[in-house]
Amino acid sequence: MQSEIKSSSAETFAANRAVGAVKFDVHVKDGATRRRELHEAGSLRVRFPSPEQRGLSAVFVNTAGGVAGGDRFDIDIAADAGAHLTVTTAAAEKVYRSHGPDAQVNIALRAAADARLAWLPQETILFDQARVARRIDIDLAQDASLLLCEIVVFGRAAMGETMARGSFTDRWRLRIGGKLAFAETIRLDGDIAAKLASRAVANGGVAIGTALIVPGDEAMVERIREMSGAFGAEVGVSAWNGFAMARFCAQDAARLRADMMKVLGCVSPSGLPRLWLN
Repeated sequence: MQSEIKSSSAETFAANRAVGAVKFDVHVKDGATRRRELHEAGSLRVRFPSPEQRGLSAVFVNTAGGVAGGDRFDIDIAADAGAHLTVTTAAAEKVYRSHGPDAQVNIALRAAADARLAWLPQETILFDQARVARRIDIDLAQDASLLLCEIVVFGRAAMGETMARGSFTDRWRLRIGGKLAFAETIRLDGDIAAKLASRAVANGGVAIGTALIVPGDEAMVERIREMSGAFGAEVGVSAWNGFAMARFCAQDAARLRADMMKVLGCVSPSGLPRLWLN
């Protein structure tokens, strides 16, 4: 009898998990970037505001209202030769507590020759006991351009909330011209608050961020470093393998966001998405 109850509970749990998938590509038509094929499923949606003169903007919306344990979201985006695409989210994504399983987020980004792709979602906020595993796979043609940023906030300090325990795994793989240029996996689990408090990890920081810029060189690094006097967070910048990277860590998520906006504004040819400015 108990096994039947457990089985029924598991089936009910699985049936109530949010599942969403979006796959689309863009191409150049009559001198402007336009959507070509689009497939949406489940609770994930993408909307395209008024077309711009040259590029195109896309905004993701999660109609599930957040992410919880056992949810799964898959995103697949391709920019064809010469296309200019900027992608963001309608709001910060909230990852709520889990009773066991991880939420799964899988993102695939591809840019063909001379394409320019900007992946600029707003923050991901992790609540206490949240569990999420994210994977970002990026494939760029040798002369494609990429601007990617991700901000992760461990608890809402402004609301008196902290993320004491949980699990966060973030796996990134970047290939340029078919060759692996960057690979990284971050994993924090168990007593996350104690680990973030460690000087060797975040020294008490509750928000981290990364900006990945392709192509990137020492000249770009120097332009970013020139703004360092105005940064409120701890920021490190470097360039290698044909790309540049800026890393952020702060005890105040709003301060980190402001610093990220400065960096993105410095390196982005098309500026920040309007939703970032609201």
